[in-house]
Amino acid sequence: MSSERAELVERILSGSRALSTETVMFHTAIAELSGLSAVESKVTDYLARFGPQTPKALSQLSGLAPASITALIDRLESKGIVARKPHPEDRRKVLIEIDAARMNTVAPLWDHLVKSVREACENYTDGELETVIRFLADAAAITHDSTGRLSR
Repeated sequence: MSSERAELVERILSGSRALSTETVMFHTAIAELSGLSAVESKVTDYLARFGPQTPKALSQLSGLAPASITALIDRLESKGIVARKPHPEDRRKVLIEIDAARMNTVAPLWDHLVKSVREACENYTDGELETVIRFLADAAAITHDSTGRLSR
């Protein structure tokens, strides 16, 4: 690898580290304003993005142990954020469903960030945005895999 390429890779790693830290701090602030822990907030994000999930699926998505997910679901349910619903295809299972009305009260907390990212995207060509999209997908998959490795 050339020294120029090695320097670019180091800059990607450094930038990713900075973004990760700022992202964790932002999500922690959102969670606190919502009355949630950071982990509770992110599990609700899985439900918001992927729809109702079984506890097992939430455990797999998050990398949390099944007992930890059960306790987390209990806390979210007691806060009125999720509900356990019968699984439509398997009576032995339940689906965890997010309360959309409760989550809509949190949505405005994201307005500044979403608006600012949209504005930042105006500075990039479509091709550059496609590259960023590909990198973000790769980075998310790598991070998910790394979480799984730590959780095993």
